[in-house]
Amino acid sequence: MSVQQEAGVDGDALEVWIDQDLCTGDGICAQYAPEVFELDIDGLAYVKSPDDELLQDKGATTPVPLPLLTDVIDSAKECPGECIHVRRVSDRAEVYGPDAE
Repeated sequence: MSVQQEAGVDGDALEVWIDQDLCTGDGICAQYAPEVFELDIDGLAYVKSPDDELLQDKGATTPVPLPLLTDVIDSAKECPGECIHVRRVSDRAEVYGPDAE
């Protein structure tokens, strides 16, 4: 079973965002998926746009590239701050992260 099948998101676009209020700055996300996450000078993690721009607005989202889906999900699972949220774009339902059902 693929990661997409496990999450029930076959064919659905996903996006990810970080709740900086809960971020502990461990950088695990940036280690797993540096194309998607980056630590800023404030010590907190943020998502990056597809153009590699750091998105610092509260609640900023970025698409999850299919080749990086496993890395992004592993980041959400391993995050000690439980601040990484992966959700379907179509209905905004969280499929990985602290609010996933």
